[in-house]
Amino acid sequence: MGMDRKIEKKKWPPKKIAGLTVSGLFFVIVIVAVDPFDTSSKLRVEEEKITISTVKKGPFQEFIPVTGTVLPIKTIFLDAREGGQVDTLFIEAGSLVERGDKILQLSNTTLHIQISSQDAQVVEQRNLLTNMRFNMEQNRLDLRRQLLEQEYQIKRLKRLYDRRKKLFERNLISEQEFEATKDEYQYQIKQQKLNVESFKQDSIFQEVQIRQLETSLDRLEQNLEIARQRLEDLTIKAPVSGQLTSLNAEIGQSISQGQRLGQIDVLDGFKVRAGIDEHYLARISRGLNGEFDFAGDTYRLVTDKIYPEVRNGRFEVDMEFVSDSPEGIRRGQTVHIRLELGDLSEALLIPRGGFYQKTGGQWIYVLDESGKVATKREIRLGRQNPQVFEVLEGLRPGERVITSTYDNFGDIDKLVLKK
Repeated sequence: MGMDRKIEKKKWPPKKIAGLTVSGLFFVIVIVAVDPFDTSSKLRVEEEKITISTVKKGPFQEFIPVTGTVLPIKTIFLDAREGGQVDTLFIEAGSLVERGDKILQLSNTTLHIQISSQDAQVVEQRNLLTNMRFNMEQNRLDLRRQLLEQEYQIKRLKRLYDRRKKLFERNLISEQEFEATKDEYQYQIKQQKLNVESFKQDSIFQEVQIRQLETSLDRLEQNLEIARQRLEDLTIKAPVSGQLTSLNAEIGQSISQGQRLGQIDVLDGFKVRAGIDEHYLARISRGLNGEFDFAGDTYRLVTDKIYPEVRNGRFEVDMEFVSDSPEGIRRGQTVHIRLELGDLSEALLIPRGGFYQKTGGQWIYVLDESGKVATKREIRLGRQNPQVFEVLEGLRPGERVITSTYDNFGDIDKLVLKK
């Protein structure tokens, strides 16, 4: 019976151990890279065909895009102050006019007859006033003559009375003769007082009559002046210098009082009238800045007048140029304005891009630290302007996101970037 041999275990050589270790590590790396538990959909994308932007904190100015129409700085409307029939057209629509230029002539026979009648009334009243003043002066002269005569008689009677009084006291004349002289003298004194009072009363009465006639004449003359002004209003003249942009009148046409005949645009400058969504009504005030591009340059505007009436979901504002209006700009042109809302504020920002059309700002592809994989992430955006979006939730400063269009990505969860 042979002796049992002790079997020795074989030792692994160092090279073999090192090889197996490397193989094991490679296997682990492959497992991690492939990650068989990751069931999300992936798509390989060429990096050069996308736009990658960095999330940053910075100053934010909110803008809203609005469309405006160029208008003259001022438009004056021509209304008929007096009705009539169009007799003559002096200027055609589109012509340049100077202040005071005749535009059209109306005729109104009824008004001419009315003025003639008022003119006759004024003449009649003037004649009546003249006669009244003449008669009053004559009466004054007559009364003065009477008073002078009476004064002379009183002086004569006083001398006679004084002389007979002395004679009577010496019993040289009878009492009857003295009393007769005394009575006559006293009567003339009383009569003089009555005549003076009557003269005063007559003068006061006649002056009142004259003032009434003068007041009546003034009123008639004022009415005549108003009527003559109405006659002048039959000639429609340019109230300002500018361009007669419209004229709604034809020869023989009947025009009513107050009817709109046309308008004149003042050519000293322009303004812009913009329509804005009613959502912003509470945030629009005077003094807001806006800008637009024209012929290669940028021009600034400022809100001046706000029309709060909402029509079809929009309201209007007038904006004036901060400096001179652009050379070559014309009435009726459309301009696209970037209107500022509020002051500058610090915010988390990402650039605008085509991704918004696909996601509506509800999610975005965010790159990992390696920059090789971009994953969908829900976000919430706030305010915006033509350059950037404000980020409210979902992103941190320094993270990188894909902001170009997502049209070719379908509903893929992850994008794997390749050079």
